[in-house]
Amino acid sequence: MQKITFYLVLFLCSFSFAQQQTVTYTVSPTSFEEDQNITITFNGNSINETAWGVTTNSLYLWAWSYDVNLSNQQDCPTNGAWTASSESNKLTYNSSTDTYTIAFTPTTFFNRTNIGRIGFLIKAKDGSGDKKSQDITLNVGAFQMELTQPAAGSTTVISSGSNFSIAAKNTGGSATYALKANGITIDTKANITTYTFTHTGITQNTNYQLEVTKDSNTLTKTFSILVDPGTTTAIMPANYQEGITYLNATEAVLVLNAPGKDFVYVAGSFNNWQPTSAHAMKKDPTRESKFWVKLSELTPKKVETYQYWVVDNTPAPNSPKMVKTADPFSTLVLSPYDDPYIPATTYPNLPAYPAGQDREVTVLQTDQTAYSWKVKNFAKPKKEDLIIYEVLVRDFDTDRNYQDLIDKMDYFKNLNINAIQLLPVMEFEGNESWGYNTSFHMALDKFYGTENKLKEFIDLCHQNDIAVILDVALNHAFGRNPMVRMWMEDADGDGWGNPSSENPYFNTEARHSYNVGSDFDHTSPLTQAYVKRVVKHWVEEFNIDGFRWDLTKGFTQNCTANDEGCTNAYQADRVAVLKDYADYSWSLDPNHYVIFEHLGSENEEKEWANYKYNEGKGVMMWGKMTNAYNQLTMGYNSDNNISAIGHKSRPQFQGARVVGYAESHDEERLMYKNLMYGNSTNSAHDVKDLNVALSRMSALGAVTLTVPGPKMIWHFGELGMENSIFTCNNGSVNVPGGADGDCKLDTKPQPQWTQNWLANTTRSKIYNDWAQLIKLKTTEAVFEGDYKINTNTLTPSIEIFNTALPSSSLKNVIVLANFDVTSKTVNTTIPAGETWYDLMDNTGNTSYNQPTITITAGQFRIFGNKRATLSTDGFESASSFIIYPNPTNSSFKVNRDFSVLDIYDLTGKRIKSFRGTFTQTDGFDISDLVQSMYVIKIRTQNGEVSTSKLIKM
Repeated sequence: MQKITFYLVLFLCSFSFAQQQTVTYTVSPTSFEEDQNITITFNGNSINETAWGVTTNSLYLWAWSYDVNLSNQQDCPTNGAWTASSESNKLTYNSSTDTYTIAFTPTTFFNRTNIGRIGFLIKAKDGSGDKKSQDITLNVGAFQMELTQPAAGSTTVISSGSNFSIAAKNTGGSATYALKANGITIDTKANITTYTFTHTGITQNTNYQLEVTKDSNTLTKTFSILVDPGTTTAIMPANYQEGITYLNATEAVLVLNAPGKDFVYVAGSFNNWQPTSAHAMKKDPTRESKFWVKLSELTPKKVETYQYWVVDNTPAPNSPKMVKTADPFSTLVLSPYDDPYIPATTYPNLPAYPAGQDREVTVLQTDQTAYSWKVKNFAKPKKEDLIIYEVLVRDFDTDRNYQDLIDKMDYFKNLNINAIQLLPVMEFEGNESWGYNTSFHMALDKFYGTENKLKEFIDLCHQNDIAVILDVALNHAFGRNPMVRMWMEDADGDGWGNPSSENPYFNTEARHSYNVGSDFDHTSPLTQAYVKRVVKHWVEEFNIDGFRWDLTKGFTQNCTANDEGCTNAYQADRVAVLKDYADYSWSLDPNHYVIFEHLGSENEEKEWANYKYNEGKGVMMWGKMTNAYNQLTMGYNSDNNISAIGHKSRPQFQGARVVGYAESHDEERLMYKNLMYGNSTNSAHDVKDLNVALSRMSALGAVTLTVPGPKMIWHFGELGMENSIFTCNNGSVNVPGGADGDCKLDTKPQPQWTQNWLANTTRSKIYNDWAQLIKLKTTEAVFEGDYKINTNTLTPSIEIFNTALPSSSLKNVIVLANFDVTSKTVNTTIPAGETWYDLMDNTGNTSYNQPTITITAGQFRIFGNKRATLSTDGFESASSFIIYPNPTNSSFKVNRDFSVLDIYDLTGKRIKSFRGTFTQTDGFDISDLVQSMYVIKIRTQNGEVSTSKLIKM
């Protein structure tokens, strides 16, 4: 069985193959045709159910099948998911004989014909943690052929001029054998049941095909010979990089760093996947692990595909002698497992996977047309002003691709967010994934769309002042990763395995307690070089503005998988290597956002947060506040201390370096818990009621988004998404510990669009309120100042102030909220004799001057000592430039030089933007705008922002 089947769904688990059990079984009848009913019986005394956590004898069959040529493997359609086997495949237990049985007809069970072999294993319903037996295979049909030497599908490495023996036998009576070498028949024998032949004096790589025919049925086995080409050395030019270096429209160089390997062939479409000595890679004698080859006479723009065939004549125990693998530095790979299920609408003209090959192949194409960026020098939002919108592309909209995000750009703009953070989009195993099971870190996963479509999305974001941040999983990689496979243990010979002791990139055992997949060794110079190459690719090729580094606790070598105390303690090697990665990012882009998901002790996080802070850098840290905020939204006056939402909760941090959030992709939805567990003591304000629970979410935004420092929203929190994070594909909810396993990683339904939530008054109020709060946060300088939080109460208050601002400006803000289930009268802290303004009122006319105010249950108020800059009466006070003519009916000019000009209507919605290098001579056309008053905001090259008002006649 190919282990990729469960790598897809088990990337949150650490793999160990030591627990696979060898079960004994019988099949009745022992020989069967594909249309015969068979019964498979497993002996219970050979199964340790307890080791798998199995109760009530709940074991399941996981099955797959092959065609008559023992290729084209397909999983049984009734398997279910690896973590939740289908009840259709449950085994029947007989207590009197201590046996498990299942009966089926292969053609019906596998929903196919022309079956040559079936494979199966038994497992717990939730197979995580390797709760399964070893693989079992059975041939189908009385007429069968067995290749006894060499193994079917194998590649044997020989010295040039050697002989090679082939042996096979068949059942069902005498048959005719024909052996082909590279497509030419070299031997035939008739009327036999046992076949032998020796091919002598082999000097070239050879693909063999042995065909055995009886009556009208033909069975085929394939295998190959790889001739050791010897060592050819040549010094490689210094400008050749690992992976592909394009020289011109017809030439490219391939470079592979393969320590400990003896020779490497490049097989590809350019040599019909039959490499000769011309495509044996040279070794650089000055860098002995570097192999390289120049490809010439390539056709400009033609899509080519290739693999490395990597050979170690003396491999480590249980390691393969030869591995076929895609390029570790691939920027586009083709997969026989995933590509058939990618919609053509998402990835038009997807290159075809090369017939007859297996596992991933790399795409090479010379003379590609570069994407034409509209925004070449994007001015990133200040770190302290960031409002990050976290998105899983798969679950954002129906088509689950980048075009969905492009089509919803107005949704992002109107929400006023200024950064979008995408969960990993690098090539991952399977299609419908969160992306953390990454296999190729420089390749884009095709399930979301093409490279140019992602670039179009990024470019459009930049046109709308929205930064793009990528979530990157560089703590680990999964089994299809070439650097795992080139140095792996593969005792069962199926081509998949864990890193061996010779692996120069990965640990054989995880060195921290939160591991998934194979654990990178970040003390390895090769790993460090790989990580920096990945960073460089996304920053320079895609204009990515920042990275959120997943699971940074895993970047140490000092701990073990079972020592959480060590993993959470200060580790100097982790501090040093992550500083080095941050430095490299800043060397490429001085304003690059560096965000760590560490969620650890302050003494380690402070070193990153304060690192080069005085140079305008410093690392931002994820600040999870889900539990405390959920206590508030549920209406409970306990464990609701929200002070850690901002940097002041960590006094050793300089500046605003905590990305605070109430929700992220990893936590249960607040609204789900509101409805399940909310305070229902007041029937007039029952938090378990949907509309009541939704009405409280605006207040959540008020006491999160306004706190100085960067903040994050998990997609659709702004619409009150109540679907549990454990919602299954079919809409049901399977929580952790349930009999059917949880559905955390399942693709989620799309009620926010199918039910048009924006047209729902209660939900759209959350969206609009959050949009207004974000506008205040990102446009008012007071929110870059300091704050005090009165917390541990259902009526928290936040005082925000910026003493650097003049008294004539908005420099003091108070946020008041009531998360109780009854109305409360709270202190406003407005100084006696002063009048403050309701900042949620765009007109700027609502004011308040009382020492107390009554706030109804679940609501909030936000007051400032001055009107907001973008309120209609407050425009002039913020004006530091002149618009002329004003009023105007068609166009205007500005008396300053600047790079960005935005036009807003009186609701604060941006309706027109201009980007470039503008001077006082440039005019701006507004003939398409209706008669009204507008707000003009400009930003200079040095980042200075000014606003004024304009009347369109």
